Amino acid sequence: MTAKIVKGSSFSGAVGYMLSKEEKAEILKAEGVRIEPKELTAKSFELQASMNPNIKKPVWHISLNFPRQDKDKLTNDKMIKIAEAYLQKMDIRNTQYLIVRHHDRSHPHIHLCINRIDNEGKLISDKNEKYRSTKICRELTEKHGLYIAPGKENVNRERLIGYDKTKYEIYDAVKQAIPKSKTWSELEKQLKKDEVTFQFKMNGNTNKIQGIIFEKDDIKINGSKVDRNCSFSKIDREIKDNAYQALQEAERQAQQTGLAESAVETLSSLIAQLSIFTTPNSSHYDATLAEYIQALKARKWAAKNRIKIHRIR
Repeated sequence: MTAKIVKGSSFSGAVGYMLSKEEKAEILKAEGVRIEPKELTAKSFELQASMNPNIKKPVWHISLNFPRQDKDKLTNDKMIKIAEAYLQKMDIRNTQYLIVRHHDRSHPHIHLCINRIDNEGKLISDKNEKYRSTKICRELTEKHGLYIAPGKENVNRERLIGYDKTKYEIYDAVKQAIPKSKTWSELEKQLKKDEVTFQFKMNGNTNKIQGIIFEKDDIKINGSKVDRNCSFSKIDREIKDNAYQALQEAERQAQQTGLAESAVETLSSLIAQLSIFTTPNSSHYDATLAEYIQALKARKWAAKNRIKIHRIR
């Protein structure tokens, strides 16, 4: 379950969209507003909002979206129950709202039009609304036994725009590039194919890397905000694992007589690519990674010794 929150100034625009689907729009519940005739629905919202005319955006238009896997269990009554629980947890009380279910998509979803001016003319706070909403959606998903998608794979990319569209493009590019990268340099080359760049965020005036910032289409996003698996530490760990696996494969080849020389070349090439991170005055210097590379070097020499022993025999 996810929520998309939009604030606006036009109740007629929000209500018009929600009810414009004709046979594909189904009113589930209305609180404090008239639904017949439809022209009076927006008027009901506007009348209450006029109690606090200084608020320029009194409209909350929130859509609650559910995965296709939950379609059979989400009856209208169930959706009303979830929507009302969402409003309570968001501390949206004592105000008008309209809940409409749309049947125009493959995934179940409902739209809520809410008056930010409550029944007493007071403004309902929107402080940290997106953070609170994300947490509440997770709680309700678990409470009602709804499907939890693994990561961002089920998000409909075609409907995304602006910042969200760019964030998911970066996410997709990073997830495709990491398995192909044994070094940060290789990752950089892979990402450039998708017009994605990155820079490291340093810890004060030190050479210690504490984060990563991705950029595409002039939009910069911290790695952890792209996805928790796109933070510097997570990516760094995966790159190290890729390098280690490549080293193991090179050692395996080194044990085969005909491939010994090429295996040593593979090891040397790998260490050379990683060596930039072992130089303390490098802008990319990372002590942890430097220690890891030293371990790789030790394994390289061990592999060479095994090759020599093999030849003597």
